[in-house]
Amino acid sequence: MKFTERLRQSRIESVAASLREDIGDGDITAQLIPLEKQATGHVITRERAHIAGREWVNEVFRQVDSSVTLEWLIKDGESASPNQVLFRMKGTARSLLTAERAALNWLQTLSGVATSCAGYAERVAHTSVRLLDTRKTLPGLRLAQKYAVTCGGCHNHRLGLWDAFLIKENHISACGSIANAIAAAHRIAPGKPVEVETENLAELEQALSAGADIIMLDEFSMEDLRTAVAMNEGRAKLEASGGINTDTLVPIAETGVDYISIGALTKDVKAIDLSMRLD
Repeated sequence: MKFTERLRQSRIESVAASLREDIGDGDITAQLIPLEKQATGHVITRERAHIAGREWVNEVFRQVDSSVTLEWLIKDGESASPNQVLFRMKGTARSLLTAERAALNWLQTLSGVATSCAGYAERVAHTSVRLLDTRKTLPGLRLAQKYAVTCGGCHNHRLGLWDAFLIKENHISACGSIANAIAAAHRIAPGKPVEVETENLAELEQALSAGADIIMLDEFSMEDLRTAVAMNEGRAKLEASGGINTDTLVPIAETGVDYISIGALTKDVKAIDLSMRLD
């Protein structure tokens, strides 16, 4: 199944779950408002942000009341300034207010991911490195967060356990050696990318000799990262991982590694401050 279709299905299901937990068996406060009362409104961001999540907002309103109309004034991946209007809406007042929290929750969370990613990407824009997310995502939000990562200018690692091999220390131990693990991976799924985690230069050489496609350099020192790039000579893609922070990001990128994976892109998300106002 293609990512776009998997994402669409995930969005429908996860939005439905978010509405069930918020609305339950009915929005009793909205019942204070006459059923026929129409309203317009808009949503602003109170802080600078990279936007992600338009289709999740659209899906919230579609599931609550498909007659609500939205006018978006910004695209996913674009930057918004404080107090900027992101979209306008029109429909029954009950529907707008019932959908409000779920819609904003999706938009603030995914925009938070995109905004963080944009900050990381900007720091290493002078290099050729690609910043990757990980599987350290919020439970149930894997595909949504990985979509938001791309809106912020970073890139996706594997989506899950099915689409690429990532052979780690325990896999190597169970298989007997790096070479055994890589050979088994090529037999099981020819053509699937095979990545191996290494913890020192000796293991790097073993992974190179065994034909790994991508080699993770886990918590290598800066000196060993430079040595690894020299040893590699383009035979595999090199991914730096472990202990990446704002102080080490740029120096690591400048060593010449191909990728840097950062769990914080998705697991340390800080939601953007948004506000909905009826006109």
